[in-house]
Amino acid sequence: MASPRAIRIPRPKPAGAPGPAVTGTPAPDAASPGTPPADRGKPGRRPNQAATERAHRLALIYLGALVVLYAGFVVLDRSAPGGTSATAETGLLYFTVFAAVLAVGGLWVALAPAPRAIEVRADAVVVIEAWGRKREFPSMGELRPTVVRRYARSFLSSRAVETLEITDRTGHRRTYQFEEGLIPVTSPADRSAV
Repeated sequence: MASPRAIRIPRPKPAGAPGPAVTGTPAPDAASPGTPPADRGKPGRRPNQAATERAHRLALIYLGALVVLYAGFVVLDRSAPGGTSATAETGLLYFTVFAAVLAVGGLWVALAPAPRAIEVRADAVVVIEAWGRKREFPSMGELRPTVVRRYARSFLSSRAVETLEITDRTGHRRTYQFEEGLIPVTSPADRSAV
């Protein structure tokens, strides 16, 4: 339901009008404070700080929740009448193995999409993945990333993070989480569509 309340939209004032003018100059790019916009296409190594920060914090939240659930189930099992006794530890052993598999799988899912850094070269962009593997992609001029999802700045990361889909030279698509602005998106419309 629409509100009857009026909404004021600031408009640029004509030249010579009294009061402060609203200019159309964009605000400085705060997406990647370490890399000025002029340097984004230049060669060099760029750390993926915000996405790595987000991945580590998500992994910690996941592991914390898993530990609390595991401890709760173990306490419940030990305190219940007819629970696992010292002679029948097999059930608890299977449960512990299952929890360990969930922990490893959850860490993999949380950490894998956030590369450590990218290396911009004249002929290629090299993505250094979370586990140290390097993948080569076309140069920054040929790279056509697609924004899959955008995560706003939150307690998980100090800056906005984008999930980008990138196609390598062989045609395989990879999905990574990058700090916003680390890899320029081809058009502003791609960023606003998400």
